[in-house]
Amino acid sequence: MPHSHGSVASVQAVQCLQLHLTDGIGPIRFARILRRFGSIEAALEAPAAALARIDGIGSATADRIVAGRAAVDVEAEVARAAELGVRIVSVVDEDYPPALRTIADPPPCLYVRGSLEAADAVALSIVGARQSTRYGSEQAERFGALAARAGLTVVSGMARGIDQAAHRGALAGQGRTLAVLGCGLGQVYPPDARELADRIAASGALLSELPVDAPPDEKNFPRRNRIIAGLGLGTLVVEAGARSGAMITARLACEYNREVFAVPGRLDTPQAEGCHALIQRGEAKLVTHMRDILGELGEVGRKLMDTTEPAGDELPARPAVAAAALNPDQRALMTAFAEEPMTIDALVEASGLSPARVAAELTSLQLLGVVRRVGGDQFEPAV
Repeated sequence: MPHSHGSVASVQAVQCLQLHLTDGIGPIRFARILRRFGSIEAALEAPAAALARIDGIGSATADRIVAGRAAVDVEAEVARAAELGVRIVSVVDEDYPPALRTIADPPPCLYVRGSLEAADAVALSIVGARQSTRYGSEQAERFGALAARAGLTVVSGMARGIDQAAHRGALAGQGRTLAVLGCGLGQVYPPDARELADRIAASGALLSELPVDAPPDEKNFPRRNRIIAGLGLGTLVVEAGARSGAMITARLACEYNREVFAVPGRLDTPQAEGCHALIQRGEAKLVTHMRDILGELGEVGRKLMDTTEPAGDELPARPAVAAAALNPDQRALMTAFAEEPMTIDALVEASGLSPARVAAELTSLQLLGVVRRVGGDQFEPAV
């Protein structure tokens, strides 16, 4: 029987982890096995014949599970988590998010960098396009901040574009935010989000169901989306292509009996097609203000609305940098920005400035808080 691993994982969490990491066991099979045997300890000792009688397993898979169960080096995984300051919380632990227990395929274990709190049960998930427009990023940041100020924990996936804007908004609103990653917590993905990841961990948590060193494989992201959908009382879509991960998250939220909201966008923007389709089909409620969301969250929303200050539907303006405070090259750069984030090469072409001058002035504008980097090599106005 596993021994206690202190603050990293409970005895039960270590047992859950061994089954969770076993080849052939996903969230659905894990739940069925746990129901059949009543405890993780009994499930770990179950013979192949007993496993084979569970719906959806059969003898071949049961043999694979028994062999895989013995091969899992759970001690090494727990030690690796400890190195990184990551806790492992299992579905049978008290601090496992209660909202996830209500979905059909809850993650058996969550790796947590940061903290999970009871207040996170009142959460709003915000999702959208990686290649967001400036308008989309502004709205995601706005709703992230308003949700945080209203007392909602903001949940997203830390991807470039809408996700990162939502997390930034929640942090600006002095609230909690949870980022669910499509890789293990042994790395940060995307790599340029390391500073944001540190801020999220300090004001909430980074979460993953994947082993610590799991890479960000494409197949991981649909699984990640179900956790985002499951954690929120509702999911807000801010820009999404007609076929996109954000649309999958919205569908899952609907399946989980959560509210779905969508922000309308420009009619000529491909990134708005998904939101408009959700609204048109009646699958999402059109929202323009935070009160539109709170009004759909029942008693929880009413309580939050009562405790939110009357002006809580709008944010104080950012401190403006007067145009007169910018030099001519900086003003030329600000004029050159288009609707969507731009690369240095695109800004060189649009402004007529040299690459060296554009790079230098972008650095100055970022220090002034007028421009922000939104990808590895893209920039947009911060106001």
